[in-house]
Amino acid sequence: MASTPQPLTRASVLAAHERIKPYIHTTPLQTNTTLSTLASTPQAPEALVGTEWEGQEPAKPKFQLFFKCENFQRIGAFKVRGAFHAVGRLVDELGLDEVRRRGVVTQSSGNHAQALALAAKTFAIPAHIVMPSISTPSKIAGTQAQNATVYFSGSTAQEREAVGADVQAKTGAVLVPPYDHPDIMLGQGTMALEVQEQITALLGAEGGSLDALIAPCGGGGMLSGNAVALKGSGVRVFGAEPSFQGADDARRGVAAGERITTVKTLTIADGLRTNLGPHTWSIISDAAYVAGLYAVTEANIRDAMRLVLERMKCVVEPSAVVGLATILYNEEFRKRVEREAGERGWNVAVVFSGGNTTVEAIGKIFADADSDAAGEAGKERAEGKIGMDGKRVAENVAG
Repeated sequence: MASTPQPLTRASVLAAHERIKPYIHTTPLQTNTTLSTLASTPQAPEALVGTEWEGQEPAKPKFQLFFKCENFQRIGAFKVRGAFHAVGRLVDELGLDEVRRRGVVTQSSGNHAQALALAAKTFAIPAHIVMPSISTPSKIAGTQAQNATVYFSGSTAQEREAVGADVQAKTGAVLVPPYDHPDIMLGQGTMALEVQEQITALLGAEGGSLDALIAPCGGGGMLSGNAVALKGSGVRVFGAEPSFQGADDARRGVAAGERITTVKTLTIADGLRTNLGPHTWSIISDAAYVAGLYAVTEANIRDAMRLVLERMKCVVEPSAVVGLATILYNEEFRKRVEREAGERGWNVAVVFSGGNTTVEAIGKIFADADSDAAGEAGKERAEGKIGMDGKRVAENVAG
């Protein structure tokens, strides 16, 4: 990007919020008694069979959950925050006529694509968007609906970046990265400011406050931006990722002390199929900003998504629920809350990052899960582990 990076501070997030307020929605902060109760209920020992926590006593944490519903944001995801901030900064530094002459370019699996396309359309700036050919069809259609020119690429960040570099060379467009730039990070962090204000309005009379925030982590722009906004506030910030095919690169990288530079995964959380960049890594790998990173399975993601659809009547994409899945099913996180929060428990903000999916895509996610479960049951029945009545054979339970 051509704009001069701003310092990664809360003051910069506050300035970003003032800049983008005319172009974004202040999304609602919702509560749900059922989900808070489920989160505060120990998992059944049977639920831990086959996991790394098998045989351990289930954790007994206490939660009050508050859902920041960025699925109600413009274009259906939080990404418009960073996109409008970055485009506004470009216009300030280069001038609107120059940015219109050159246009903007990015590469994205879908939500940043739509967000930049909208921001560019708002200022009559040409937008060139590189998207993986396997992107969710609704995200491709949403990007094209904003008059952007779409180019297709392979699924990895490296493949997208190669096509993006070629488009940039041919068009002269200014690159607006999907996550790894201070302007993007600061824009995304504005949601944390809203959460704090909304929590104060909800709990002020009771004297309650926010204890923690958990957000999905793909490229890390949102997680790092929220961490910058909340640093020094006393609010703990956590990140959540899918574990499927190594999608939890942030968690693994922090554990190893080195950024992982490539991820190739087909997790159903398609918005999180990206590795951290140098800027986001610098924040997320620092425990002074991000207190911990946790991973969940595809089954955990599906189960959390089903609960949100059925209990909250709220449409979310799989990427949006990895934080809730962590709260409900990751015993490492749940034990941490039990240990650190004690009897009082924690007030936790859970970021729903977006809702860009379709009825068909949701149906396929659950149909595939049912098919997998039926196939596994059939295999176990053939092996004599499950009787014809569907019950597990006693000696195998004991074993």
